[in-house]
Amino acid sequence: MKILFVSLGCDKNLVDSEMMLGMLQERGFGFTDDEAEADIVVVNTCCFIGDAKEESINTLLEMSELKESGQIKALIAAGCLAQRYREEIQEEIPQVDAIIGTTAIDEIVAAVEEILAGDKHNHYQDINAKPVTDKKRVVTTGGHFAYLKIAEGCDKHCTYCIIPKVRGSFRSVPMESLLAEAKALADGGVKELILVAQETTLYGKDLYGEKSLPKLLHELAQIPGIYWIRILYCYPEEITDELIEAIATEPKVCHYLDIPIQHGADPVLKRMGRRTNQQELREIIGKLRDRIPDICLRTTLISGFPGETEEDFEELYRFVNEMEFDRLGVFPYSQEEDTPAATMADQVPEEIKAFRRDELMELQQEIAFEKAEDMIGRILTVMIEGKVADEDTYVARTYRDAPNVDGYLFVNTTASLMTGDFVRVQVVDANEYDLIGEMYHE
Repeated sequence: MKILFVSLGCDKNLVDSEMMLGMLQERGFGFTDDEAEADIVVVNTCCFIGDAKEESINTLLEMSELKESGQIKALIAAGCLAQRYREEIQEEIPQVDAIIGTTAIDEIVAAVEEILAGDKHNHYQDINAKPVTDKKRVVTTGGHFAYLKIAEGCDKHCTYCIIPKVRGSFRSVPMESLLAEAKALADGGVKELILVAQETTLYGKDLYGEKSLPKLLHELAQIPGIYWIRILYCYPEEITDELIEAIATEPKVCHYLDIPIQHGADPVLKRMGRRTNQQELREIIGKLRDRIPDICLRTTLISGFPGETEEDFEELYRFVNEMEFDRLGVFPYSQEEDTPAATMADQVPEEIKAFRRDELMELQQEIAFEKAEDMIGRILTVMIEGKVADEDTYVARTYRDAPNVDGYLFVNTTASLMTGDFVRVQVVDANEYDLIGEMYHE
């Protein structure tokens, strides 16, 4: 029996997919990337914003045609969309044989075996159940880096966000489980750990009574074989001096931080239910840059949030211009049902949302290109990601580049390198977002 696994949405969802793959592999199932070879299809869905929801629904519809035609024996929907819209999926896409909720991924084997035996059940647990841990994973990211999900759910309840309703309240994964998982990943060849959660900065508060991300970083850094530790999704108001110090002093922790701020104008931040204002954002960004001068800061923004005036947008534009973030993404506001923002007055027209996004991205492009130029002459340790076909050029990432969201550094060399190798490179040129480098020999 061969299973085709389609994992949509965020890297946190990908970790769930890798756990399900691990459980299925241990049970003896094989895998395929070719739907023509598949006996069973599992779609791990996303519903964070409208585009993600649409992609998930279209994928389920596409796979339901394979089921309808008899090409596959079973179709399973998992993940956030499946959790949120289970009744609608059952009604509108009857070809789906089983639905697995976000806290029931450890029941994937039972679901598959029940379907094959002709006995179909949906699988759910309490949305605030303990995170699934201590499961062997099939790493799908190439083997040299992997995501480590350190917590599940969120307590922030931003007015635009559905995550607490589909992922539950904030629950940390016990540190001993994370360290065991990290050791297993390192033993399997993983050299970079990327810490993810809906919010990484609150890690441990629920289990240990205090924010324990700094302690976790120190413990992970002791694991042989791990060379880089990268932190994503840090809420600015939760960044402590202790965390900044851990990033500054722990050699394995990349000087890189993803801080989703969402906006820069105080009236919009307030309506979003965010816990910071612009002055506080300036202070935390200043503190990070003062203590870690070479830190790379990534953020995300929402354009066209309900009630965003032209003045609010201009304030945000000025803020981005002054802060000069190293990496920045902008998403037009997505009106999600069952969220407070969806029913707010003064919804912004789609064309204005898109226009404001484009304006911000044009500004950021100028900032990013200048920052890339400023890297020329720097000597960096980079991780090899692969080779350009038929060229003496390798694709690499610097500490400033998270996989799949940031740029690359292209290394021109005749040396024979392997994916996952770390090499010293001098930056000799910049091409828009990407850098060009040559091997550096001291």
